[in-house]
Amino acid sequence: MSEFYGQQHRQWQEVFDGVAMADRVRDLIVLPTIPEEHAGFIASRDFFFLSTIDHRGFPTCSHKGGQPGFVKILDDSTLAFPSLDGNSMYLSMGNLSLNPKIGMLFIDFETPHRVRVHGTASIDQADPLLAEYQEAELVVRVKIEEVFVNCPRYIHKHQRVQTSPYVPQAGCTTPTPQWKRLDTVQDVLHQPDLDKVAKMGGTITIEEYTELILKGDA
Repeated sequence: MSEFYGQQHRQWQEVFDGVAMADRVRDLIVLPTIPEEHAGFIASRDFFFLSTIDHRGFPTCSHKGGQPGFVKILDDSTLAFPSLDGNSMYLSMGNLSLNPKIGMLFIDFETPHRVRVHGTASIDQADPLLAEYQEAELVVRVKIEEVFVNCPRYIHKHQRVQTSPYVPQAGCTTPTPQWKRLDTVQDVLHQPDLDKVAKMGGTITIEEYTELILKGDA
């Protein structure tokens, strides 16, 4: 595990007389592998936040969702998650292909509780785990470098209302997202999506799509 704090962290720790406490917290919570209690928590999540860095140095934070267990703990230093159908931007996948260092934040808003992961990601288009994920395009494997919990005192408690119908499930047809009905993207959609749009009632305008988004129908 590399040195956890850099000079930029030390400068602020010194300003607020926090060097000793920062070192104690690091020694208490930062681990190089996934302990059993963290592994169980991570494997039970149905979403997490992924941070990557793009070619300009900008951080990109993305929400990744799936069925509980879609993040697989392969061993105490490796986990994996799928990349599902998106909007063809491939921001996260492109970023980690350039800079494989990533951050992952797992949160339980009801308890609340959270676990953070730092690791090095890799993608293999022929990954055998692809067969274990419904409709996955890619599988990302993450070599763990640091795992740690954070105090949850500023996490507001929220309650789960509904599972997204867009998460692929075995034995079910995944709905087509409303944005694929936008009239401005029809000329760049693939034929299978064009067929699905026709079955959904045809195209919609950006104004109509905005109304759907405001109602929570993506």
